Amino acid sequence: MEGDVARGQDLFQRRCTGCHAMEQNREGPRLRGVFGRTAGTVSGFDYSEALKKSHIVWNDTTLERWLADPDALVPDNNMEFHVARPQERRDLIRYLKESAK
Repeated sequence: MEGDVARGQDLFQRRCTGCHAMEQNREGPRLRGVFGRTAGTVSGFDYSEALKKSHIVWNDTTLERWLADPDALVPDNNMEFHVARPQERRDLIRYLKESAK
């Protein structure tokens, strides 16, 4: 099933904005344009060494794995949040993908 942009935006507002914003770094890096970006490369944000060295490019597959279990994808990263439900992950990814346009 495809992700839904509106549901993804709602999920982002409710569950992600405690640490992330689209346009500015907060506790987490800004997420506008995350789709297609190499992990650990937003200027002005202090990433974990593990994430900086991962060379991951964020796309459907890598974001799915990251949101499901950040520690499984990149051990020793600084993100302690995950999204348990597959549909919610698809919705968030669709929203992040659309926000890159």
